[in-house]
Amino acid sequence: FGMDAFFPTAKIYNPKGQNYLSVDRDLVLAYKESPAGQLIHPGINEAGAVAAFTAAGTAYATHGVPLVPVYVFYSMFGFQRTGDAFWAAADQMTRGFIIGATAGRTTLTGEGLQHADGHSPLLASTNPAVVTYDPAYGYEMGHIIRDGLERMYGPDSTDKNLMYYLTVYNEPIVQPAEPDELDVEGVIKGIYLLAPAKIDGPRTQILASGVSVPWAIEAQRILAEDWSVSADVWSVTSWNELRRDGLAAEEEAFLNPGEPARVPFITQQLEGATGPVVAVSDYMKAVPDQIRQFVPNEFATLGADGFGFSDTRAAARRYFKNDTHSIVVKALQMLAARGEVEEGAPSYALDRYKLLDVNAGTTGGAGGDA
Repeated sequence: FGMDAFFPTAKIYNPKGQNYLSVDRDLVLAYKESPAGQLIHPGINEAGAVAAFTAAGTAYATHGVPLVPVYVFYSMFGFQRTGDAFWAAADQMTRGFIIGATAGRTTLTGEGLQHADGHSPLLASTNPAVVTYDPAYGYEMGHIIRDGLERMYGPDSTDKNLMYYLTVYNEPIVQPAEPDELDVEGVIKGIYLLAPAKIDGPRTQILASGVSVPWAIEAQRILAEDWSVSADVWSVTSWNELRRDGLAAEEEAFLNPGEPARVPFITQQLEGATGPVVAVSDYMKAVPDQIRQFVPNEFATLGADGFGFSDTRAAARRYFKNDTHSIVVKALQMLAARGEVEEGAPSYALDRYKLLDVNAGTTGGAGGDA
């Protein structure tokens, strides 16, 4: 995970210190253990790792020492293998951050299908204490982590006993600077307009999360240049939180009949956003489908259902049909059904982009190999 940069300064925790000479001792980033180490290195021992996370995350109560543990693991092997331990952590009012690294079903294709995570956000959604995010950019993570710290330990917080689950990917992508007028509320609540359409024409809305956001940006360009279609791109930082907000709004309306009903945040954000919605992620379609009932527009999802696919990232995304060209074809299909583009446009696009050929996929090389 690139955490070796922390070894010389933060050091790896060992109550007995380091009693050997590491083979990399002459390197700048040498392996160093210490009784004062801040990195707990349990190895492939998920149960022990969650136990350590829980111990640190409850130290504010058991020892009067507020700690903020950050537990990093392969996202497939967190809630999948130790979901009961995370439930116990919630019971014990654990606070901290859980980082599901190597996230997504098509992003880590080289280590075998069992590593291909397509559903951890769904498993995380079953835990009431877990706040789940699938950010695309570093500036989004900065605001999310700040919000998490404020909610866990801020003086004005009324719901402190939370664990933040952030899914991150091992695929390098271009990291833009934070926009000057960033919708920070949207980042925290789950969705904000990232890239407004640049042309006039038949309109569509593309909702994307995590590693799929650059695919949506590229689809926006292709729709404009090849089809004169106008597409807005939204970064969905949390499908889960959008659903929770929608369900909470429904519950409030249910228990307060006769009073004006609160409009869910996702519905507010898309108010005035015309055209069909294409929602895409590197997870099962059920992940973006969580918000379907709260979206006022026609709604379709693209995702990666089934087991993983051992090939290149581009081939895997073409296989699952959640890549850039799949977004384009799906948008054209929905617009054609509305009579806003030519009836034959989807079929022509499917053939033009060779959507049925996994070897024709091109989505996945934007940031190089890793």
